[in-house]
Amino acid sequence: MPSAETTPARQHEPEPVRPAAAEPVQPTREDEVAAAGSELIGGPLGRHALTGTSWWTPVRIVALVAIGMFALGLVQKAPCYHDAWFFGASSQYTHACYSDIPHLYQGRGFADDLVPYFDKLPGDMDYLEYPVLTGLFMEVASWLTPHSGSIQHQERWYWFVNAGMLMACAAVIAVCVARTHRRRPWDALLVALAPAFALTATINWDLLAVALTAAAMLMWSRGRALAFGVLLGLATAAKLYPFLLLGSLLVLCWRAGKWRAFFQGLAGAVGAWLVVNLPVMLAHDSSGFHIREGWAKFYTFSKERGVDFGSFWLIWAQNSSDPPTTGFINNAATVLVVLCFLGIAALTFTAPRRPRFAQLAFLMVAAFVLTNKVYSPQYVLWLVPLAALARPKWRDFLIWQACEVAYFLGIWLYLAYTTSGDAHKGLPTQGYHWAIVVHLLGTLYLCAVVVRDILMPERDVVRRSGDDDPSGGVLDGAPDAFALGAAAAGPPEQDTRFGAPPVDWGRPGTPSPGDRSL
Repeated sequence: MPSAETTPARQHEPEPVRPAAAEPVQPTREDEVAAAGSELIGGPLGRHALTGTSWWTPVRIVALVAIGMFALGLVQKAPCYHDAWFFGASSQYTHACYSDIPHLYQGRGFADDLVPYFDKLPGDMDYLEYPVLTGLFMEVASWLTPHSGSIQHQERWYWFVNAGMLMACAAVIAVCVARTHRRRPWDALLVALAPAFALTATINWDLLAVALTAAAMLMWSRGRALAFGVLLGLATAAKLYPFLLLGSLLVLCWRAGKWRAFFQGLAGAVGAWLVVNLPVMLAHDSSGFHIREGWAKFYTFSKERGVDFGSFWLIWAQNSSDPPTTGFINNAATVLVVLCFLGIAALTFTAPRRPRFAQLAFLMVAAFVLTNKVYSPQYVLWLVPLAALARPKWRDFLIWQACEVAYFLGIWLYLAYTTSGDAHKGLPTQGYHWAIVVHLLGTLYLCAVVVRDILMPERDVVRRSGDDDPSGGVLDGAPDAFALGAAAAGPPEQDTRFGAPPVDWGRPGTPSPGDRSL
């Protein structure tokens, strides 16, 4: 036991960091990559800079940057909407400007005014293979498309109309990410400036689900569990992956004992999903109600679809004389992703601090992406907002983005190779396999960094600035009600080996006046 003469020596230890509640975190002061990049516009923010007095708030700047980057992505598609979508099998791949949108205008019956899920389609795909809310989005874009002129003219216009609607989704995503972490609005620049985000934004309709998911996370961060659930239910009605966020909240609310908020969110999600799906799902005839075949197409197609682009399963199948069957891959992928989820749950209950909501959401969606039997290049859109909230560090984010851009180019060059006949212009099969490996390693790297932040919270840049869980809503600053192992004994001693002073976590701040406006 120390004597009274030795205790004053503790006065020389660093004091815990207690951030001013209304003071936003400046990335150029805490991130060396952001500081270096800021030299293009005059250098890092000065010590005596006057902030919060201009119309140019961080949220408005982020939204405009996101729109600008989206527009650059549209320019990158220029070779396709001039010629490549319509003439030449491989031209759209060699220019890396492929999009599903113009091709499905006629291929899914929109050019012929067929009603999704109700009218049967000619060809191999008998019904629209997308969830109901995405189908509605596609139908609304069809209503706004001029149904006159050549079919190429209509397809081009259909793509432009969808691009405009998807641009609005991109702006919503940027604004929601900027406002989710009250003191860190500039982290949303990771989303706005993400090159893979701009390159893949108009390949398909994923941005609708991503925008609804980002809005749901914003509602949860504000403590509005029911609104979160409603928005998450709508997002799941547009794409399947958003429901994974409920798994993240299940284990987090379990550890914090916040069951009421969780069940409010769950009820809102289930209710919103049913409101959208029931009118399409149930058909009625003389035999009674039954599930409509057109509505079920998304789920049956997902189950029956064989191994496809971007997955490690494809590498296995293309390098094996006896490739695995679709049934085996479905079962094996399910087992793998469930094991990953159980590992994430164990991590949640045993971590020294309860993980942040964004960290767990990123890990769960990433686990689904990594183990799935298909990885379309636009699936990176699911992860970009979650990555910006989970690990807002430019170096790690750009490493991951470089890997995703490499995969984006790799898949189109591979398709160019397979569609150019004897010319074989593009990337051969083995080269494409390496592109898949690069994508997998990049995502695994970012997952590893997030897991390290969970196990060593002093390395988490969000918590090092003094916050606990700014996207956590009722979880932010809440004490634990259930934990396992060393975590059950209470918060550990702070580890200051990495040059950071001890952090006084869990002091939810109040927004500054500038934070309350767009």
